[in-house]
Amino acid sequence: MRSIVTNLDAYRISSEPFYRPVESEIALFTAAHKSRMPVMLKGPTGCGKTRFVEHMAWRLGKPLITVSCHEDMTASDLVGRYLLDTDGTVWHDGPLTLAVREGAICYLDEIVEARQDTTVVIHSLTDDRRILPLEKKNEVVRAHPDFQVVISYNPGYQSVLKDLKESTKQRFGAIAFGYPSPDIEAEIVAREAGIDRRTAETLVRIAERSRNLKGQGLEEGASTRMLINAGLLVAAGIAIEAACQVAMVVPITDDPDLRDALSGAIAACL
Repeated sequence: MRSIVTNLDAYRISSEPFYRPVESEIALFTAAHKSRMPVMLKGPTGCGKTRFVEHMAWRLGKPLITVSCHEDMTASDLVGRYLLDTDGTVWHDGPLTLAVREGAICYLDEIVEARQDTTVVIHSLTDDRRILPLEKKNEVVRAHPDFQVVISYNPGYQSVLKDLKESTKQRFGAIAFGYPSPDIEAEIVAREAGIDRRTAETLVRIAERSRNLKGQGLEEGASTRMLINAGLLVAAGIAIEAACQVAMVVPITDDPDLRDALSGAIAACL
């Protein structure tokens, strides 16, 4: 039985992803990587967690293997499995095993979406053992010195059914993310969407009003990602009010009253 060897060139980030630091997150992540500490990025959706990981992988010169977690994901999806091909039974490393062997950063995006019986597979990698047992292959893989686990976690989604075990949380160092200050957020939106600063500031003011509705019918207000999407529409020639409807209002609620409230906030900011 053979094993498939995977080239990691496809996982290397060749050009610098733009990331605007807010506090000391770059220094914290760099120190954590040097210490081989697993890292949890905590914060609302669309606030820059994934872009930050991409930026840090580029900055550190490490391959980045990203896994988008979901409720149907199994442990085999992470570690690998035997598959049949024309030459017989072949072992295919999963993304986690590939990162462990080759010293990549393995990023488990929105880890609470995965079942708890799946995520426990990372436990032996996130303590001083740094090993990954492959029971089906009767092999124990010792982590490459540069291997690191990074997970993203949105505390706003936590519930009895969707939350991390304490035994998982306490294995990680955590960096808290939030939406940037208005000045920094406007800078980000203007650069990423290719719009003028004044328009970006208007979009940020609209977003702040939507975030004030969180817990009053909205699970989340408009994210920085949504502002960039609205800005891209404006840059393409769409009127700002219509762009906000498409990128910021309709996606986050189906409630007519909330849509009216958000539309009123847009009108008030224009």
